[in-house]
Amino acid sequence: MDPRLNIIDERLKDIKRIIAVSGGKGGIGKSSVASCLALALSKRGYKVGLLDMDFCGPSDHVILGIKEVYPEEEKGVIPPEIYGIKFMSIIYYAGDNPSPLRGNDISNALIEILSVTLWGDLDFLIIDMPPGIGDAILDVIRLIKKTEFLVVTTPSKVALETVKKVVKMLKELNIHIMGVIENMKTGESETKKEMEKMGIPFLGEIYYDKDFENSLGNIEKLQKTEFMRDIKNIINNF
Repeated sequence: MDPRLNIIDERLKDIKRIIAVSGGKGGIGKSSVASCLALALSKRGYKVGLLDMDFCGPSDHVILGIKEVYPEEEKGVIPPEIYGIKFMSIIYYAGDNPSPLRGNDISNALIEILSVTLWGDLDFLIIDMPPGIGDAILDVIRLIKKTEFLVVTTPSKVALETVKKVVKMLKELNIHIMGVIENMKTGESETKKEMEKMGIPFLGEIYYDKDFENSLGNIEKLQKTEFMRDIKNIINNF
């Protein structure tokens, strides 16, 4: 029995809501949603944490422009706080080097981060999940008992079919699904209709924002984007 498993519940006990932002494929804007969601909640006065769990391709620090801040150690690891967000990521251990983890390595890395990180009292902990259906999702379900899943898709038929598989798996495991967000909206799609068929809340749409890419890393520009405007509207449905 790994002794670290007994510590995880203690580390998370003062967090009111834990939201795992997930999706079936890469490139659907999952990290953008997670990062901007954390920022928008923080700006509303909530105490927020953001955990970038995409060990192979962490990008939340790039989106939010988080630089030159590092965790401190005092009976555990204290995440740095920036823009009102307590932030934790594999980048603090691997830097810019690739982290080609798989199988037990992924589980071990997640257990280590969850057992050493001192989040303290939070209203929300946002977890940016890696794409797909794999060990990371199953480990989060196993290790973090009060996780809610927020699923991101795009209007793409391929992305939607993959997300339907994610939703079906979560339902079969009796995991709470907050709902589905459709990102990069440009016109009509079947997302809302398909989610209604599956009995899953459709929380809203994020329309394609041609200026979003140029705002990455600049917190002032980011807050003025149409992307962030849509995120703020979606929060009203939580």
